[in-house]
Amino acid sequence: MAGAQAIARRGLLAAALAALAGCGFRPLYGTGGRDSEVQARLSEINVQLIPERSGQLLRQALQTRLERGTPPVGRRYDLAVQYVITTEAIGIQPDTSASRVRLMGVANWVLSAQDAQRTTVASGSSREVDAINVINQQFFSAELTSASVQRRMVDALADQIVTQLAVHFARRAPG
Repeated sequence: MAGAQAIARRGLLAAALAALAGCGFRPLYGTGGRDSEVQARLSEINVQLIPERSGQLLRQALQTRLERGTPPVGRRYDLAVQYVITTEAIGIQPDTSASRVRLMGVANWVLSAQDAQRTTVASGSSREVDAINVINQQFFSAELTSASVQRRMVDALADQIVTQLAVHFARRAPG
């Protein structure tokens, strides 16, 4: 019975994918055709250094997503990112202490060609918001929570930036 259900699920999945392909849906980047060309362009991006620890984390996340396991190739583009995290107390207690802190990460980026003119190829901005509860937390616990939130923000921002870059290259890909 379980085997029949698995076969039925696969059939439904195949039908859903065929329906999506029929309406023009296809992956933004992946394998085959224009998709692999977009991935090739993404792997040609060199991510420049980003200051601070959170900037290092963002750079690593971007590099991982841009390379996606492809072998190293020649770099044709430089990605410069300005990354800022701001905090705001949003849960104020009667004793004026904060019980919740909102963190907002903003990453403004510019993609430049590695030509003599340093031609700007694309630019954009990504933004991510998260929050931390700080009520009755000890310092070590608060630091771990903050690091976890910053990691989530970096991952979300890296996803947004890579998606924006992939859309840029997909629009310019032949076919």
